Amino acid sequence: MKLGVFTPLLSQMPLEEVLAKLKTLQIETVELGTGNYPGDAHCKLSMLEDSDALKAFQQKLADQGTTISALSCHGNALHPDPEQAKRAQEVSRKTILLAEKLGIPVVVDFSGCPGDSPQAKAPNWVTCPWPPEYLSVLDWQWNEVVTPYWVRHAQFAADHGVKIAIEMHPGFVAYSPETMLRLRSIAGPSVGCNYDPSHMFWQGIDPIAAIRILGDAIFHVHAKDTQMYPANLSRTGVLDTKPYTDEPNRGWIFRTCGYGHGAEWWKEFVSTLRMYGYDSVLSIEHEDSLLSPEEGLRKAAQFLHEVVIRETPAAAWWV
Repeated sequence: MKLGVFTPLLSQMPLEEVLAKLKTLQIETVELGTGNYPGDAHCKLSMLEDSDALKAFQQKLADQGTTISALSCHGNALHPDPEQAKRAQEVSRKTILLAEKLGIPVVVDFSGCPGDSPQAKAPNWVTCPWPPEYLSVLDWQWNEVVTPYWVRHAQFAADHGVKIAIEMHPGFVAYSPETMLRLRSIAGPSVGCNYDPSHMFWQGIDPIAAIRILGDAIFHVHAKDTQMYPANLSRTGVLDTKPYTDEPNRGWIFRTCGYGHGAEWWKEFVSTLRMYGYDSVLSIEHEDSLLSPEEGLRKAAQFLHEVVIRETPAAAWWV
């Protein structure tokens, strides 16, 4: 297993400087945004039609000995606004094509969230089964919007030899192991998850136990932590809608790895991932509002270098 970095936290720097900087932190793998929410500061989809730009991009990576773990295009392809949905879908399709061209096996995305009807203007994330109209909305979303799109899009990815790793994120239809596996059962084996334990913590889901549930559906992993604040949580609950920068009053906030849970927890997390067949990249994602990107990245890298498993264990004498 090795460390990587999801580079939007360094979007103000050109790619060459990003790669050189990461090398000083002993990181030689990156996850690059191609549009939608992550932006495309370091990886332009226009390279699909510009062979010279594509060669120059590949040369920059080769010069630093850097590989790409995934291309990421987190968006809402199911948005009820047709124009927004079309833009997100186009970015996702082109990202799959670029991944195929570059030989990258995984594209990271969101599952998306529709509205509550064909006339809706904004997404509607259903969080409870009552009053009964909420279940009617949920059935309509999955049957009429989620299933047709994801059956079609998953097949497109499979046709191009690429897997789609859905980041389970509240606000979208796949936000938990159960909803993730429901989507996978509909879309097929080319759809799995980008596993971010920080999104499990604040929902009250044990991220290590969830690895055992997800198993081989884990295609890619983000390294990000969450700190819970019980003094506030009794008031806010986990569905806290205050801005992330209102740290004193929130029930929880995202943290740099090690600031929410210590090395013992992260060692068990990494070991369980490996136990269930994932031995690829931990991609550091910085969303800690209490630390600058520079400090958060450096501290996460230092911390995680001590907990990743870098070598395949030798066969035991009793095997």
